[in-house]
Amino acid sequence: MKLLRVGTAGAERPALLDADGTLRDLSGVVPDIDGKLLADDAALDRVRAAADTGELPVLDATGLRIGPPLGRIGKIVCIGLNYHDHARETGAEPPAEPVLFMKAPDTVVGPNDTVLVPRASRKTDWEVELAVVIGRTARYLGSAEEGLAHVAGYAVAHDVSEREFQIERGGTWDKGKNCETFNPLGPWLVTADEVPDPQRLSLRLWVNGELKQDGTTAEQIFPVGEVVRYLSQFMTLYPGDVINTGTPAGVALGAPEPKPFLRAGDVVELEIEGLGRQRQEFKDA
Repeated sequence: MKLLRVGTAGAERPALLDADGTLRDLSGVVPDIDGKLLADDAALDRVRAAADTGELPVLDATGLRIGPPLGRIGKIVCIGLNYHDHARETGAEPPAEPVLFMKAPDTVVGPNDTVLVPRASRKTDWEVELAVVIGRTARYLGSAEEGLAHVAGYAVAHDVSEREFQIERGGTWDKGKNCETFNPLGPWLVTADEVPDPQRLSLRLWVNGELKQDGTTAEQIFPVGEVVRYLSQFMTLYPGDVINTGTPAGVALGAPEPKPFLRAGDVVELEIEGLGRQRQEFKDA
């Protein structure tokens, strides 16, 4: 299934994109798309049954905002330097263990919402990423296969980053990762049954129409199942938690000087095979 949330920010309602590409209202079946729903097999079965009847109300998509496909996100755990080609372009050694940092849930916006360039920013960068959404509580998992079994679905994430704040200002990476609007998510949450192999997905990103990133999740150093297993050794993952799994080569940080960091007026578009497409205009905060 392709689940999504539509409407004004803070007042989104649940919806479904059916097999014919028709947008349908789910608000009569479930109150929202969130961790509570993803952990409830019976509720998900009701959604599937309602979708199969073809009788869900049709929504007019004209002018309708698409919000983040997941409400009430618990936490966002991110994996840095998780692609072989990205590590090479930045001159970094591939990590022996996953590099972890966090993004606050309040950085999440819709896939086509405006993204704000922080005040005093000189090095705002782009990163297309596969987002993994947890559907079952995961703690001390024993294998990558168990890790995959705890995934409810997948989405497109844009891990917007301010590199000066992240790298040059001391301390942790968090300062460069948690600026307002720095995690567009969606358009859809695609349930795991529709993604048989998360290590065979293409990822692309364009800036002002120029292709910058053209990669594949096959380049991940730590694949999805292993990332979930690994994280479960250090923290409990709950339904509705999100994992951003890293970005392939092609970011501004890895480009030759002068590096083409983002400015107000730039337009970024990104997509992952089968998971949909985003488009953001950047403006000054």
